[in-house]
Amino acid sequence: MNTTNSPEHKTDLSEPEMIVLLGGTFDPIHLGHTLPATETAQWLGAEKIYLIPAHLPPHKNKTHANAQQRVAMAELICCNNALFQLDTRELQRDSLSYTVDTLKEIKIEQPNSQLYFIMGMDSLLSFTLWERWQQILSLCNIVVNIRPGFSDIKQLKTAIDPVLCSYLVDDLATVKKQPSGKIILHECTPFNISSSEIREKIKTGASYQALVSPSVHKYIEQNQLYR
Repeated sequence: MNTTNSPEHKTDLSEPEMIVLLGGTFDPIHLGHTLPATETAQWLGAEKIYLIPAHLPPHKNKTHANAQQRVAMAELICCNNALFQLDTRELQRDSLSYTVDTLKEIKIEQPNSQLYFIMGMDSLLSFTLWERWQQILSLCNIVVNIRPGFSDIKQLKTAIDPVLCSYLVDDLATVKKQPSGKIILHECTPFNISSSEIREKIKTGASYQALVSPSVHKYIEQNQLYR
């Protein structure tokens, strides 16, 4: 995999039936990203998780590690787990990274695959503010990873934009029959950490080893990131 300043995205020659997409700045990538995503893929029966590092996310002004470093850390995850595949297309853009553009490109490349886009509850609450959110739903199904015990769709409907209520389903079999346009909740093991928390721990000299994979921890230490 190319981890230069101009990385190229890579996809398999064979087309998986189901692809889980996990985007983020991954600054750094940590177990709070990878463990819930793995659980989600297993729950869905998906063969691949695409890790998609963002270039310039619309809600952030900058990253702390550069693109090459963030790609290198994500690539380490992929090297140690065949379920993950690195996709660096967003880093090739000179403009903001919009999820809808990435989904359109992947759907063109993998027209027969069913796409599932992972997001958290906070993202769902603001989803109608995303760029061309209706088109996102036309390209994929959305899996909202939630903490155990919060799987009540009626409760959720009172919290989200009412326009999203018609997309919510509570049966995985129903979702699998639909190529796109559905939102389903998935209870997964809570891992309440954030990249910002890890950066702060590194800056203050606190231990963070248990929050990232061994290979990512080694990379951060070798390259003295986030000091």
